[in-house]
Amino acid sequence: MSGMILDAAVMFAGCALGLATLITVVVLVRGPGTIDRAIALDMLSLLLAAIAGVTALGVSDSAFVDVAIGISLIGFLSAVAVARLVEAHARVEGRNG
Repeated sequence: MSGMILDAAVMFAGCALGLATLITVVVLVRGPGTIDRAIALDMLSLLLAAIAGVTALGVSDSAFVDVAIGISLIGFLSAVAVARLVEAHARVEGRNG
């Protein structure tokens, strides 16, 4: 009984993450601005890490947890790089804030 509930939860989480990934890719392609696309790319890295975590639960293999950690670290570093780029661009344009 407990295994069936876990399988159903993993299936539901996989479907929800798949739908969220599809919506994020649409925003990434059609986004109104560069910053919106950068945020969508950051969201995509978070979703990929979550997919790796759900996969680790589904197949009972802890190697996917390492993949999720790696994706999360790369996503964090890219978010910091984008934030610095936006700040530098705002300074060049003379905006404060």
